[in-house]
Amino acid sequence: MFESSPDSLAVAEPAAAAGGGLAVAVAIFSLRPAEDGRLELQVLMVRRAFEPFGGWWSLPGGRLWGDHALDEAAWRLLDEKTSLQASYLEQLYTFELCRRDGIVESAVVAYYALVRTDRVEIAAGRKTSDAAWFPVDALPERLAFDNDEIVRYALSRLRSKVRYAHVAFQFLPPSFTMSQLRAVYEVILGVRLDPTNFRRRVAAEGTIVRTGSQVSGGRHRPPALYRCAEAPDKLVRTLRPERSLRVRPA
Repeated sequence: MFESSPDSLAVAEPAAAAGGGLAVAVAIFSLRPAEDGRLELQVLMVRRAFEPFGGWWSLPGGRLWGDHALDEAAWRLLDEKTSLQASYLEQLYTFELCRRDGIVESAVVAYYALVRTDRVEIAAGRKTSDAAWFPVDALPERLAFDNDEIVRYALSRLRSKVRYAHVAFQFLPPSFTMSQLRAVYEVILGVRLDPTNFRRRVAAEGTIVRTGSQVSGGRHRPPALYRCAEAPDKLVRTLRPERSLRVRPA
């Protein structure tokens, strides 16, 4: 449950529209180098420029305006508040936005997005004064609207999905080495993977093919470069309802 004051639960910019209204929040993940050079999973935060929670860090979010579809609103917020182009976007969950007395004010539809490591330029956008990346295990102590709850849920979904869907490719450039692919899995899952077993598993799945090129330079045998057998966005599919729910019987 989410509430709407700084010392209690809440999520993203509530809408005051009829019927409770809708808001959208997006958890944006990328693999970025830590201070010691290791890759780590990071999430993008923006600093709010206005009340409520002025000056606090939060996920990019905002109210749903007019007749915009939810996915359309999520893409728009990415552009307006971060200037980022995500390689993958998926609807995550719908949270309730409640007042301290438990009355539901609106619903917040949360998304998570993946950004490749070669597309990480960010800029503060509308209604934000700053934008920055934070390691998923070192978020700011206090987040506006308790957005840490969304980050936790999104991280759980990402770690679960990387095991059976090929979301790892969304973090990589078009050509990559086997070690780079394995590193993505290791960072997301937080575990070390045996290189030989990992290579066998990936080969059995048939999702990558050799490009015929190798990494240039280096003193040792240059590693081979691979690419996705299909376009990366075709490897991850999100099931959606076949039709909208009816307000009244047909």
